[in-house]
Amino acid sequence: MFSYASLTTSALTKLAMKTPADVYTASTRPCRGIGELSYPFHDRTALVTYCGRICIFKKKINLSTSLAGQAVGIKEVDDGIWLVTFMDYDLGYIDLEEKTLQPLEKSLRT
Repeated sequence: MFSYASLTTSALTKLAMKTPADVYTASTRPCRGIGELSYPFHDRTALVTYCGRICIFKKKINLSTSLAGQAVGIKEVDDGIWLVTFMDYDLGYIDLEEKTLQPLEKSLRT
């Protein structure tokens, strides 16, 4: 957690009451973002809508708006039960009858 008390006197002197916009300089490295995602070991790839849902078999399942615009992999692991994966993270299971995502406690594949 940030604390002004953690700043040294010299750091405060260098800022000299300037605003962040006065001292900000843009990075020289370009931000490339996340590349194209593919899930070759999954049954399907679904695109998360901007309201945070995926639509499979005419059913809308809420995931998260933080994944909006990203592709997730979905794999049927049992009749009507689907595993949802983002990159290397297994997010949880979707039950098509209940139309809900049940998150996993430990999601990183090792």
